[in-house]
Amino acid sequence: MNSFYKQLTPLFHLVYKDWHATIEAHGKMLAEIIDSQWGSSKTRILDVSCGIGTQSLALATRGFDVTASDLSPDVVARAKREARARDLEIEFSVCDMREAHLEHGGGFDVVLCAGNALPHLLNDDEILKALRSMYACLDPGGGCIITMRQYDREERGTGIFKPFGVREEAGSRFIIFQVWDFVGERYKFAMYFLEEHMETGEITTHVMRSEYYAISPEKILILMQRAGFDRVQRLDDGVTHPAILVGTRIQ
Repeated sequence: MNSFYKQLTPLFHLVYKDWHATIEAHGKMLAEIIDSQWGSSKTRILDVSCGIGTQSLALATRGFDVTASDLSPDVVARAKREARARDLEIEFSVCDMREAHLEHGGGFDVVLCAGNALPHLLNDDEILKALRSMYACLDPGGGCIITMRQYDREERGTGIFKPFGVREEAGSRFIIFQVWDFVGERYKFAMYFLEEHMETGEITTHVMRSEYYAISPEKILILMQRAGFDRVQRLDDGVTHPAILVGTRIQ
């Protein structure tokens, strides 16, 4: 996984049609969820899968006290640079989400695991370990937000083509897509960035590979209950990506 994200890091923002607009949109969405589920006083946030900072930057910009970590040193290094460029104070570290409590301790109001990060863990036991660690990071009355792909709506098979779109940046055009190959409930995928240098016409291919567990959102909700969360629920409409799952630590 670290090899995948090391390659992806400099291109990560191109996954989004407009990364800066996405940051703003995610900040608005997450702030509304936090307020509606747990109240506006819940301001201390732990992001256990921060990536290059999409959600952490969004929440810090809105005045939340954000601590953030990720398994990949490369994405954490970029997230730090992005925060400095915006004059945001975010405490970053490299940490496996399964060890979040050991790294960060408790006392958080909200734990966030966004961007389909949880299904990088390839079986129920490892996901449950991560959820229990997130639960331990929370103060009573705090909550957890998970966003993920709606794997209950995805086709199974091999050679499944997933287009992300065409982007232009710094004199290059990027055609971005993934190809999925399922084996049971897991799939291996290759992510391609075909870079055309507009002036010369030269093509550079960037390709990186990883694996996911195509677990359904409903099964994640069951595992959240097993980890100790109450009031677990799915907030999305079941159609629009992503699935949004929440749970609360009562005691």
